[in-house]
Amino acid sequence: MAEIRLTGTMTCPPERAEAVRAALPEHIRLTRAEPGCLHFDVTETAPGRFEVFERFADRAAFDAHQARAGASDWARVTAGCPRDYEITEA
Repeated sequence: MAEIRLTGTMTCPPERAEAVRAALPEHIRLTRAEPGCLHFDVTETAPGRFEVFERFADRAAFDAHQARAGASDWARVTAGCPRDYEITEA
């Protein structure tokens, strides 16, 4: 069983940054409560630029997270925001 890691950045335009900031705490809370979530952090390192670091126990846990997050308010708020992610198996 290989651990899945996602690292990278998400960037949002200035006019959407406040909505992203407002939605972020609930997205973090829900993700950290998911079975198989080992670590989840999203940190704003510059205005509108968010560093993302995720670790999931296995591919099934990561895929379940992607499905849940993809159908969430977070997905709606961040739709179209450019993401530059790298996904690795450790």
